[in-house]
Parts: sequence; C-alpha cells; structure tokens
Amino acid sequence: MGLEATLTKMENALSLKQLQMTSLLNITQAINENLPQEDIYKMYKDFLAWELSIDKIALFLRDNKDWKLYVDYNLDNSINLDELTQHFNKFERLHTVKSSDPKILQNFEFIIPVYHKRQPIAYSLISGIKEGSDIFNNIQFITSLTNIIAVASENKRLVRNQISQEKELEFANEVTQMLIPDQMPSGKNYELANVYRPHYKVGGDYIDYIKFNDSKISFCIADVSGKGVAGAMIMANFQALIQNLGLQYRDLETLVIALNQTVSKITKGEKYLTLFIAVADLENKKLFYVNAGHIPPLLIKNNKAIELKATTTIIGHFDELPEISEGMVDLTEDCILIAFTDGLIDIKDQQGNNYSTELLCDHIMKNSKMNAQSLSQSILNQILEYGKGMEIPDDIAILTFKFFANEK
Repeated sequence: MGLEATLTKMENALSLKQLQMTSLLNITQAINENLPQEDIYKMYKDFLAWELSIDKIALFLRDNKDWKLYVDYNLDNSINLDELTQHFNKFERLHTVKSSDPKILQNFEFIIPVYHKRQPIAYSLISGIKEGSDIFNNIQFITSLTNIIAVASENKRLVRNQISQEKELEFANEVTQMLIPDQMPSGKNYELANVYRPHYKVGGDYIDYIKFNDSKISFCIADVSGKGVAGAMIMANFQALIQNLGLQYRDLETLVIALNQTVSKITKGEKYLTLFIAVADLENKKLFYVNAGHIPPLLIKNNKAIELKATTTIIGHFDELPEISEGMVDLTEDCILIAFTDGLIDIKDQQGNNYSTELLCDHIMKNSKMNAQSLSQSILNQILEYGKGMEIPDDIAILTFKFFANEK
C-alpha cells in the first residue's frame, strides 16, 4: 500500500472516530436533557442506518418481564417476535449468527446483548455491515452506543417504577444500587472492596471497577457536585459512559479527556465531578492513576502513607482540561490504597473537630491484616463512632484496594 493510500485510510478512520464520538455526545446529551425516548431511539436508528449503512436493525429493551421492540429498521414483517425473543437468554456476549443457529436468527448477522447488574436489559440484532468496512470497529461502537441507551432506559424505567410504586427513600436505595457494586472482585494477589453510607435521599457518590483480565483491573471513585435526583441521574449516566469508554481507552489520560468532553457537553459546566481512577497492572506490579480534583487517596506502604494527589482538575467544568498527567506507583511490596469521598472528612466530633486523614492512617496501619471488606467496614464504623451524637453531613463512600506482593 502506497503512502497516499495509507494516509487516506488513516484519514477515513479518524473521520469515522470523530463521527462516532459526536454521535455518542449527542445521544448522551439527549438522554440527560430528558428528551422523549422515541427521539433517542430515532437518533440510534438514523446513525446506524445512514452513517454506518446498517441494512437491518432490531433493538429490544426489557419492559418489566417482557421484551419490547423499540427500534425496527427493514425488519421482515413475517418474523414472529415472540419466537425470536425466546432465544435471547442463550446469549451473554456478542454473537455472530451461524448456520447452526435457529432459522429465525438467520435474518441477522450479529446479536449484541446488554447486561446490567448481571441481568439482560437489551438485545440489538443487526445485519448488513458493508463489505470492506471496519467491521470490528463498527461492532465495538454499536455495542457501546447500545449499552449507553439501554442502561439509560433501564435507569429511567426503574425511576418510573419506583416513583409510582414506592416512597422516595425506597427509590433512592435502587439508585444507590446502580452506582455502588454489591460485590467487588479479588484475585491471587489483590482484593477490592467498598462500603457506602448515603445521607441524602439520593446520593451522588459512585464506585466502580472494570476487570480487563486476571492481571489487569481498573477501579474508580467519583463524587458529583450537588445532590438529589439530578446528581444521581448524572452519575447513573456517567456509570454507563465509564464502563463503555473504559473498554475503548486503556490509556487513562485519553479516557479522562474523553470523559471530560462528554460530561461538559451534558452539564454545560453547571455541574462537575471529582474522580479518582486507577489501573492496577498486577503482572508488572504497577499502579497507574489519574486524580481529577478528588480528595487524595491514601496509599499505605512500608508503614508510610503517600497521598495520591490531583494530576488534573475536575471533570465537566471546562471544555478542555488545562493539563493532565498520569501518576504511577510501584507495587513492589504489600500495600493498601484507601480512596474516599468528602463525607469522610466532613464528620465532626462533639467538640467540632473534623475526622482527619491522620486518624485514618493510624486506623489503617493498626488493622492492616484485615481483608479489604473488613477493613472498609471498620473504617466506616470508626467514623460513625467518631461522629456519634452529631449529624452526618454527607454521603460516605470508601473504596479499598489491597495488593499482595506475594500471592495469598
């Protein structure tokens, strides 16, 4: 391939990436502006049909216990939808339709499932990706776009159900469950855990992880400015963004830049997030991180505490981050990382003294032999005891990462 042809191919690939990012931003902004669902589904269909030239699209979303067709493009009217949806539970990941699959599935080439909290919430069935196009890139993007729309729709469905059926406090618990994992993973040489104590009826704290493989895992903690339903919904959409963009951008600096661009578009600078995100390379014993204006997490190693200070500013307040860098820590010895939101250091005792990072360090070192979950809970217990008899002013979220230089 000549230089000119190579440059043309690179320019086309860049144009497609820019087009995809613009579409992602537009749809995410439409979701947060609470546009009618029909408009969002139309944006999804139009982009796939006209920009990616997909020949056939069927997007099913969960409607309580049933599946409902929300996007229909060039779908054969003779297809029995009830029969089609009966095959969905067989697919937990992207599936390329084969000749051995049931006849009704032969109408499509790819089946893209979307799972949320271990439950299927959407299936996108497509066919007709043009010969010679970057099929892998297009499928990856369609998967990301479908995830964002499906998770946002599921969140809205939960909101509608909770508002109509339960009190606001019970609804808040559902929203909280979206943002804080029930369980976090552990491996041969690491443990992840969290505890969360909400204060307001709907909180704005967020903890999450992405497990790339057995030797590489990412984890993060974030806090949105302002509380209430608006803050929680921003975080719910941020969750969808970070789960999908996190799989596309393994480089943390690029990921955080993309997150900032998206959030600033959504909030127009009126709300912002603080974020700490890290990738633990367990095989090479390195921890990479970006701290976007978040309270510095504590890394305890060799009985010494290191503050992982900000490497860039807050997310969403500026169209472009003024500067950004990636921090790195060697994981050559056993260590403990504790990240938390500002609710922890807002706690006061009866004399009006704030709970301090010095007290936190001391507690971690005294209880360093505990597993990650027990240590997280013991920190929360100490904080609540410290502020006993006083008002708890904010949500408290704690994320704990333990690394073992030698396998457990």
